[in-house]
Amino acid sequence: MKKFFTLVVLLATMTVAAQAQVKFGVKGGLNLTTMKIDASVADKSNQTGFFIGPTVNFTLPIVGLGIDASALYDQRSSKATAGNTSETLKQQSIQIPINLRYGFGLGNTASFFIFAGPQFGFNIGDKSNPIEVGNQAVNDWTLKSSNLSANVGLGLMLLNHLQVSANYNVAIGTTGEFNPITSTADTAWKTITGKTKANAWQLSVAYFF
Repeated sequence: MKKFFTLVVLLATMTVAAQAQVKFGVKGGLNLTTMKIDASVADKSNQTGFFIGPTVNFTLPIVGLGIDASALYDQRSSKATAGNTSETLKQQSIQIPINLRYGFGLGNTASFFIFAGPQFGFNIGDKSNPIEVGNQAVNDWTLKSSNLSANVGLGLMLLNHLQVSANYNVAIGTTGEFNPITSTADTAWKTITGKTKANAWQLSVAYFF
């Protein structure tokens, strides 16, 4: 019975995959990053970044349902201030969002859709970013090699080719950690310890061929 059930599921999956319509494209957009630091001594401000890369859209043989996935070069930054010193904290990564989407609208002319799903990130920039005051390292911001986040958003597809969307990307777990370095400079930065999260509002445009 188990083998029969497995065979049925496998055949159903192959049938859905065979009937799915696939479109390839390119996607790019802007990040507005909000950095959360476990330290009240540091003030944070939003910074813009960007992302760009290939994308693919699968339209499933179930009315309105689809899946999209991308491989994006993603750059984010946020400005942190402690005492009289400000530092721009940067993150460069490859982000792979996989979203389930549901669309409704006017057929091929225009359609709205909502989407949600996980996003897997892999750091490709410097993992250690020392914060210096007067050429003295007082704190070190260390990024994780990989991170997990989640997306939720909505969008508009025009003429089956041009897509505009907006979403909120929220970190699941930490993005990095602050670790003080022994030094006599800037007590404010030396007192910052703890973990950080980088959430972002994202606005994107994609074109499917």
